[in-house]
Amino acid sequence: MVKRFEDLNVFQKAYRVSLEIHQATLNFPKVEQFALADQLRRSSKSICANLAEGFAKQRSSAEFRRYLAMAIGSADETRVWLRYCIDLNYIEKQQWQAWRNEYEEVAKMLNGLSESLRD
Repeated sequence: MVKRFEDLNVFQKAYRVSLEIHQATLNFPKVEQFALADQLRRSSKSICANLAEGFAKQRSSAEFRRYLAMAIGSADETRVWLRYCIDLNYIEKQQWQAWRNEYEEVAKMLNGLSESLRD
């Protein structure tokens, strides 16, 4: 049984990838530190934050699903920022594909969790 948000597999996966992204964006050009790099860091961390907040406020499954929907949106937003990163040559194609796939999997996991909470 899941007692804490940290016990959720989707949280663990999203958190691990957000740390990778944070580290990688520290090497982006200075001009991008308060633009693309910041947006990418924020969206990737937002997934984790929404999971934690939704888990804490789950007065009903509908309430938790609302936060899961926001986390799914952040996963998709992250994939948009990653597309900019590859197109601007800030990351290698192999890294882009790996992160893109990770966030597709995170979104699927979030959708599955949301479906499991249907009343």
